Amino acid sequence: MFIEPLNRRAHQTPRTGWIEVICGSMFSGKTEELIRRLNRAKIAKQKTQIFKPTMDQRYHHENIVSHNDNYIHSTPVDQASKITELAGDCEVVGVDEAQFFDENIVDVVNELANSGKRVIIAGLDMDYLGKPFGSMPQLMAMAEFVTKVHAICMVCGEVASHSYRLAASKEQVLVGETDSYEARCRRCFNLGDTVSGKG
Repeated sequence: MFIEPLNRRAHQTPRTGWIEVICGSMFSGKTEELIRRLNRAKIAKQKTQIFKPTMDQRYHHENIVSHNDNYIHSTPVDQASKITELAGDCEVVGVDEAQFFDENIVDVVNELANSGKRVIIAGLDMDYLGKPFGSMPQLMAMAEFVTKVHAICMVCGEVASHSYRLAASKEQVLVGETDSYEARCRRCFNLGDTVSGKG
């Protein structure tokens, strides 16, 4: 269970940074949890900056939007290095869909945490083949806190941790939602097209 750190302004010791990773499959509530933590930081009057990859425009060009239609304003960037440039003097940095960023995201996140910032990352831990996705394994290894959230299997209703691709594309990156993916448990994921959560 993840317990959010106390507001560090109350402490007299020098500020230290850390990394939090929220991971899981499609439709597991990763973005919802990211938005919740960022909103709590704002309530605590902490300066926040939120970033997402420019390629993710499923719901909005700038806002980060969860599947439950909750949203928070963000800055789209096409390269991880731009996050360092734009983070400025903020105390909390949020990054959504981290698996889509280039490999520099690892160094960027580490640098931000080392400079005293709280960095909250959300992303898919596995791709549609069930393989580790992008830089997420390295980010999870470096993080002080890792929260794995789960969806409900759209075939059988069990706990789901896989993103099953419904579309025919074989590209690793295919930005989509319910028309392209469904959450599945391990068994239904491995059964593939022999089962369906549609209809």
